[in-house]
Amino acid sequence: MTLIETYLNEIQARIAKMQATRMAQIEQAADVCAGCLMNKGVVHIHDTGHMVSAELVNRAGGFLAFSRLNLSMNIDNPNRLRAAQPNPNGPQLGFMPYALRASNVRPGDIIIIGSVSGRTAPQVELALQAREMGVTTIALTAVAHSSKLASEHPTGKRLFEVADLVLDHPTEFGDAMLTVPELEYPVIPSSGILGAVMLWSVSAGIIERMVAAGRPPTVFRSVNLPGGADMMKTVEQEYIEKGY
Repeated sequence: MTLIETYLNEIQARIAKMQATRMAQIEQAADVCAGCLMNKGVVHIHDTGHMVSAELVNRAGGFLAFSRLNLSMNIDNPNRLRAAQPNPNGPQLGFMPYALRASNVRPGDIIIIGSVSGRTAPQVELALQAREMGVTTIALTAVAHSSKLASEHPTGKRLFEVADLVLDHPTEFGDAMLTVPELEYPVIPSSGILGAVMLWSVSAGIIERMVAAGRPPTVFRSVNLPGGADMMKTVEQEYIEKGY
């Protein structure tokens, strides 16, 4: 069997495992998100870089009510001596409440926070501060991986321990899933694909619930189809008027 075939078999097996063992999580997230959208809330997606926020936002067949949330604070002071020493002040997280208040996040919204490790201080702090604001937090993470790592947050908590709901995709410790005898470390991660599949599964559940309630969501049509640019303006206006 080639490595390509091995990869395809392995990723399909993990998707099948997700379907067999994570449906309750997916259904619960779909319930919460559908309720949020029907109340004219917004689902914000914040991801640490493993494709999910780019995959779920502004995509044909996806929701106009899904929004990418980017948070950054750039400080540049590259002194080599200081860089070689541990920071005695620890992670600086005081900007997070301001960043949330300055953004378009509102109470009653949802934030999906994607972090495979779930250990980084900003992502944990984002979940804590969002909950304090009255925003529902959903962690998209890999508990099998995250639970074996130490948190970088002052509370010692990881993302799956502070979020309201957890979408736990079946990524194993270390993420990379294939062993090649000639290589020192495993290769080919599973987390990006599994995270995307999990959130598109939630999206399917949202659509199903909203259609059943007689309030179908506004979705994107491919801008590359004939008349796509005009249709984009139409659906954007529809979303503004409906609120979902």
